Amino acid sequence: MHPMLNIAVKAARRAGDIINQASRNLDLLNVSRKSHSDFVSEVDGAAEEAIIRILRDTYPDHAILAEESGIRGDIEKAEYQWIIDPLDGTTNFLHGFPQYSVSIALKHKGLLNKAVVYNPNNNELFTASRGGGAYLNNQRIRVSKRFRLEDCLIGTGIPFRDLTHVEAYLKMFKDVIPRVAGIRRPGSAALDLSYVAAGRYDGFWEIGLAPWDMAAGCLMIQEAGGLVGDLEGNDTYLESGQIIAGNPKVFSQLLQIIMPHLSQALIENHRAAEKR
Repeated sequence: MHPMLNIAVKAARRAGDIINQASRNLDLLNVSRKSHSDFVSEVDGAAEEAIIRILRDTYPDHAILAEESGIRGDIEKAEYQWIIDPLDGTTNFLHGFPQYSVSIALKHKGLLNKAVVYNPNNNELFTASRGGGAYLNNQRIRVSKRFRLEDCLIGTGIPFRDLTHVEAYLKMFKDVIPRVAGIRRPGSAALDLSYVAAGRYDGFWEIGLAPWDMAAGCLMIQEAGGLVGDLEGNDTYLESGQIIAGNPKVFSQLLQIIMPHLSQALIENHRAAEKR
């Protein structure tokens, strides 16, 4: 395993230890609300600081973009940039719903290069390196081979942070439902994307994600043989926050269903992302 990936795994496992320990005493946690339906707990902060400490001790010159503490270092000039979500699925965690994860990605010269998504509930460790494939607990994973949409299980996420696009999302949802075998919304995008990489889902889409929700999972899918794009099929998903992913056959079919329902606001967001 590459040394940088090793360090990311070490950091993810340390955060997982903090999360697991806190999960035994949920009633004692200090929790605040960042926005509607978007919570943060002291565990998010503690896990994030543990990750950053391990990364900074080894790579002090690397820049960091973290969900809770924001930017550290020069994001524009740094050759390496870590993208961190210390607890993806905080609402699930706070309710004792066992679907949350630690997500750590590394960009090198602007390209996603390393990825770790760790599920501390069942000790599932997803890893990927650019050009080196994707793995689950050191076993190679690939996207599914299903091509008939009616046989496919699709993951999604409801746009809970920004309700601007709810109507557009509901139209998409309504049109996808009768064409697939099932839809799931567990609540941790990083895990959802990793499940696409492992073939557990055949496809996935969501509106209104942040870079730290997606970065690691996107590389995981690409290294597992899948495709990732925004809701118009372009590569601006990290900037726009809108994503479709899946095996190549399912990706194209989902795109055809979803694109007609793009609201004007979503289209404007995509165009703004493309200009960045």
